Amino acid sequence: MVSAAEQMAANTSWAALGKATDLRNRILFTIGLLIVYRLGTFIPVPGIDAAALRQFMEQAGQGIGGMVSMFTGGALGRMGIFALGIMPYISASIIVQLLTSMVPSLEQLKKEGEQGRKKINQYTRYGTVLLATAQAYGLAVSLESGDLATDPGMYFRMACMITLVGGTMFLMWLGEQITQRGIGNGISLIIFVGIIAEVPAAIAQFFASGRSGAISPAVIIGVILMVIAIIMFVVFMERALRKIHIQYPRRQVGMKVYDGGSSHLPVKVNPAGVIPAIFASSLLLLPTTISTFSSGTTSGPVMSWLLANFGPGQPLYLLFFVAMIVFFAYFYTFNVAFKPDDVANNLKNQNGFVPGIRPGKKTAEYIEYVVNRILVLGSAYLALVCLLPEVLRGQFAIPVYFGGTSVLIVVSVTMDTIQQAQSHLLAHQYEGLIEKSQLRGRNKKRTKRGPSRR
Repeated sequence: MVSAAEQMAANTSWAALGKATDLRNRILFTIGLLIVYRLGTFIPVPGIDAAALRQFMEQAGQGIGGMVSMFTGGALGRMGIFALGIMPYISASIIVQLLTSMVPSLEQLKKEGEQGRKKINQYTRYGTVLLATAQAYGLAVSLESGDLATDPGMYFRMACMITLVGGTMFLMWLGEQITQRGIGNGISLIIFVGIIAEVPAAIAQFFASGRSGAISPAVIIGVILMVIAIIMFVVFMERALRKIHIQYPRRQVGMKVYDGGSSHLPVKVNPAGVIPAIFASSLLLLPTTISTFSSGTTSGPVMSWLLANFGPGQPLYLLFFVAMIVFFAYFYTFNVAFKPDDVANNLKNQNGFVPGIRPGKKTAEYIEYVVNRILVLGSAYLALVCLLPEVLRGQFAIPVYFGGTSVLIVVSVTMDTIQQAQSHLLAHQYEGLIEKSQLRGRNKKRTKRGPSRR
């Protein structure tokens, strides 16, 4: 049986967007900040040899450098002020969330509500500054060793570090502003826009390779069909739910007795969304971002080993990628997206229960058992979507933008943003119904008149 809210959401028309002033302002605010982000990717870091950098990125574009450039919206290839992208913030978030689960004091902060969340966010920002500073320094040194700097020296290093760290912190602020005052998740939208903006050039390059004979027509048709199949599969899996039956008993309020009802607790097959893929990719890119810009003679044995074994398509790369996706799917679900203890307590407070399961601890254990089994399928789906195109891309020299991670991010972020927009439209529709009912009530009161005097 479809609920009234679901029925109203299905009947919501996008023509109502013109009347929903708040939603329209949120969308315009989000678009404005994303335009600022895209403009920043074209502002170069001072002291970079543009010709040498362009030649280097053409050679590294098919390797890990292409993937790094994808997650930075092409800013790394142009060495823009946003060359580090939002990855230091994501890496800091991973570290802080891991520490929150292991350090009792941070775990206590997490339970303190809004104040604790603000404190944890502050620690995440501090971690972002430290990681961005370390990466910016390593990148500046690597640019010098690769002969990509016009005037190498301490001044170049300091200017590069200040510019790159400032760009990352500005991106972090943009993401937070989009999340709070715009629509959608700001961090995910920044990565989404960076990927989308470079897709047309990647498609043109892909078809140019087909015209030149480097890629056969069968491979081109196969890649197009693969991308369409992945999009359909991602949409199907992201909308898949496991419904847990919830029963509510009879209750008496005053002299009235209300009948008990039943409902469902929806559990998504992939509660973590696109976060595991982004986290896993950021961990893979973190140690290799610097080594990509280091020449083979100046890089140490560790960096040389990383480049040799953690490039796209390599066995260690694929194995680590799958392991991190599965780990973050479970970790993010049980620590952020879906907490069985909190869900069980909320059901207990509302007098709801799962038939055959005692409220409280037993309900939490049952929900955790169900989510664990669902995540086997959810994590396998994420690993398959991200892994299969990576293997094919390594075999047929397919552009990195056609990989499973990029398609997953684009489709998931699009669905989440549209869902939030529909939620705002639904809320606006409810507000309109309430205002109409109030106006009708007032009109009825005004039309009531007493008997006329004679």
